[in-house]
Amino acid sequence: MNIKEAASRLGISARAIRFYEEKGLIQPAKQAGNGYRTYTENDIWRLQTIAALREIGMSLQDITHALAEIDQGNQQGLEEYLELQQAVMYAQWVELKRMMDTTQRMIDLNREDGSLDVSHLHDLAGSARRLREARQNWHDRWNYDKQAAIHDQRVQVECSNDVSAKSGDDASTTSIYVQAQPASAADVHTRQVKITPPANASLSKVHTTADKPFNLYHNYDEALEQIVQWISPVSGEAGLDIGTGTGNLAGRMLNQGAVMTGIDQSREMLRTCRRKYPQMQVKLGNFLALPFADHSFDFVVSSFAFHHLGPDQQQLALEEMQRVLKNTDKVRICLTDLMFTDSAHRDTYIKYAATAGDIEQQRALRERHFPLLDELCRRLGHLGYETKLVRHNELLHTVMAVPMQ
Repeated sequence: MNIKEAASRLGISARAIRFYEEKGLIQPAKQAGNGYRTYTENDIWRLQTIAALREIGMSLQDITHALAEIDQGNQQGLEEYLELQQAVMYAQWVELKRMMDTTQRMIDLNREDGSLDVSHLHDLAGSARRLREARQNWHDRWNYDKQAAIHDQRVQVECSNDVSAKSGDDASTTSIYVQAQPASAADVHTRQVKITPPANASLSKVHTTADKPFNLYHNYDEALEQIVQWISPVSGEAGLDIGTGTGNLAGRMLNQGAVMTGIDQSREMLRTCRRKYPQMQVKLGNFLALPFADHSFDFVVSSFAFHHLGPDQQQLALEEMQRVLKNTDKVRICLTDLMFTDSAHRDTYIKYAATAGDIEQQRALRERHFPLLDELCRRLGHLGYETKLVRHNELLHTVMAVPMQ
């Protein structure tokens, strides 16, 4: 068929078809005598695919890559591009939802005060702008796509080093002095406390005695097992692992009978995860715009990933976790990561690191945003959760949050 007939069949303009040809997305044959384009059924199918991908907002560059995956018969590659576009749409939806909420707060303030207070509007607008920038400014500065191939090996090596030095770890572990008392004796065992920190409380006094090379994955297996123990998934429960990487935490949840979904911003990490756990659903995405509908999961977990977010981004991430959790009193959030207990601990640790000469330690402090534990618990409290924690070593903590009763 000619271009007019193709355009009529597809419901698009001939100009659009010529545009896609100029961009190299289609290459119709040309008649030898007059040079007119001739469109085959394969060309029509390709134009339908292009139109569909444009309809969901995919860029021409991503459409080019997606068509290449189709041409090579790579269904997984095409799925990844669709997931990427879905993640973009969820990010836009989350941002629009926040703008709607801010607008409603402005309306409520105007009604309460009886007259519009410009200073209130300015404060709300400034807060919304900072949160929008926090969401938009996140990027993967660590290039986990390149790290994916050796990630599990690296963790295994560092965990092996950790085991060989475990007696030394026990000797150097410092104590946490918590102001709040546990609810009952049942809530306490070795290095575990229940906390409800006061608004301006200092959570602990810490003496930094690190005498070994910095290791991001000290007590890795112990921390993941702690999450599994605390979550204790019931068979069939739906769980979300954010920053799942190669699926080491989610895999343990699968073994307990949970129906697990993992998200990560790294395609290569997810490809490894798919190979290891083909029964697990995985998606491209990140903490700041979870590509799922509201009230989708019974629990949310994350390990060694939360520190990739800045302070404002960490608040957004907690709100996103709450959004995708079901509206029941049995939901839970469990995070394990390197965290400072409070600002005093952070300042002491940074001061020590500056003189210790450990290059990996100094790089980690520069590049990562280890949360303040007291601030994290306070934020979870504001969202309606009570928390408990376990301290595995000087920096590594596991925090469990459940709805307040």
